Amino acid sequence: MQTHDSHHDHHQHDHGHDRHREFPADPSGLPEAARPALLDLADGDTLHLTVAPVAKRLGDTTVRMLGYNGSIPGPTLRVAQGSELVVHVTNQGDLETTVHWHGLRLENRYDGVPHETQAPVPVGGEFTYRIQFPDPGLYWYHPHVREDYAQELGLYGSILVVPAADDYWPPADRDLVVTVDDLLLGDDGRVVPFSRDETSHAAMGRFGNVFLTSGEPHPRFAARPGEVVRLWLTNTASARVFDLHLPGARMKLVGGDSGRVEHEEFVTHVLLAPSERAVVDVLAAEPGELTLEHRTPDRTYPLATLAVDGEPVASEAGQAFEALRRDPELTAEREALGPWLTAPPDKVLALVARMDHAAGHHDHHAHQEHGAHGHGAAHAVADGIEWEDEMAEMNRSSTAATMHWMFVDRTGGTEAAAVDWRFRVGDRVKIRLVNEMDSDHPMHHPFHLHGAGRFLVLARDDVAEPNLVWKDTVLVRTGQVVDILFDVTNPGVWMAHCHIPEHMHSGMMFSFTVAGP
Repeated sequence: MQTHDSHHDHHQHDHGHDRHREFPADPSGLPEAARPALLDLADGDTLHLTVAPVAKRLGDTTVRMLGYNGSIPGPTLRVAQGSELVVHVTNQGDLETTVHWHGLRLENRYDGVPHETQAPVPVGGEFTYRIQFPDPGLYWYHPHVREDYAQELGLYGSILVVPAADDYWPPADRDLVVTVDDLLLGDDGRVVPFSRDETSHAAMGRFGNVFLTSGEPHPRFAARPGEVVRLWLTNTASARVFDLHLPGARMKLVGGDSGRVEHEEFVTHVLLAPSERAVVDVLAAEPGELTLEHRTPDRTYPLATLAVDGEPVASEAGQAFEALRRDPELTAEREALGPWLTAPPDKVLALVARMDHAAGHHDHHAHQEHGAHGHGAAHAVADGIEWEDEMAEMNRSSTAATMHWMFVDRTGGTEAAAVDWRFRVGDRVKIRLVNEMDSDHPMHHPFHLHGAGRFLVLARDDVAEPNLVWKDTVLVRTGQVVDILFDVTNPGVWMAHCHIPEHMHSGMMFSFTVAGP
């Protein structure tokens, strides 16, 4: 399946130099990026979504980015579980596009995979989606053409699916929809350029040096003392795993990718791989300023401020905060999981890297040596996660021509480079994901299955998952083995891929087929 933008080039080679093969970067004359609107949409409503360039102010520099409806992130869509929307997309961007409705179990033809479920929408073109929302929780939307460029430059937005049951979530006083992201700027204050012809940073993905929280370098949010603030968190970054802390406040994990967790729990932090979500309730007990932080083994990055101020509130949510509730559906799933935990996997998928050029191998081994003995990278790859880009030069110059990321089907001890999986609606499939160390650059991968169904994480390295939640993306750390149970519900041809777009564009993707019941 081809997801590269190889069909449309709107620049003439009048001067014949490389600059014309880069996407445009000049923000002059563009409208300034707005804050995202919160749109309450009823069953049967039509939403108009336009992709177009915007000028985004980041501190003392202004860069050219892309927005949905003129904002970064795009509008937050709030819809009722069980409802349906018509979304009319107009493309006034730089390259062809689609919209993928991440995590939604929907009709295959509206999944937004170019050349597979639809023809890409050309610049100047339009496409109409019909989207269903069968499951409550937090979802998001983004392009599925050259995401390494288009999603990175601001094309992402959140979807809140409001549950049909009033008491699905515990009570909260305030909702904050928060995306965490990063952007790579050069010394000139511009976004480090993107080529129209190939994806760079193929080895590790593009790590940014400017953090954007809900589209801003360091936003301020407000709450009153005693309130429970619900954080709806999505990692929209290309490659960076975020480890989110909010010191001075109590945090309660209540939900994940697709709805609530098996049992609510008090947590000190939340780890989010690219495209994963978490729903976290925060008790802002005392007046003062709380800082949302991203922590790595080496550093702490402040991302946003939650200013707790004003008259204290004696809220129902605050009084209910201590209660830890259980989800009856997932409790029932847990009781039936025993046989699945011990069963052999139905499918085994290996995650592998192969590098072509000698420099890549040399740099990789130097990185490993440094990781074992040097101070910096030893922390950079702690816990099987690449926290930072420790090989910036090699990474920037690596492309799909030199870096081959692969899924290898090792089911039954075989080795098939072309993965050909066929399922049927109603199947439950145990899939083992093996992030192999015998690889030219082992690193973490967020593995994402499109909307044919949803899955439960059964175990990581043979340790049973302690708290179940329905998911569409799972972080597979370096060297890790993760078992998932895939609940297949929707027919069609669906995609599976690493959600680091540079890895996907370098081959880490395949399509699988689901037949009707």
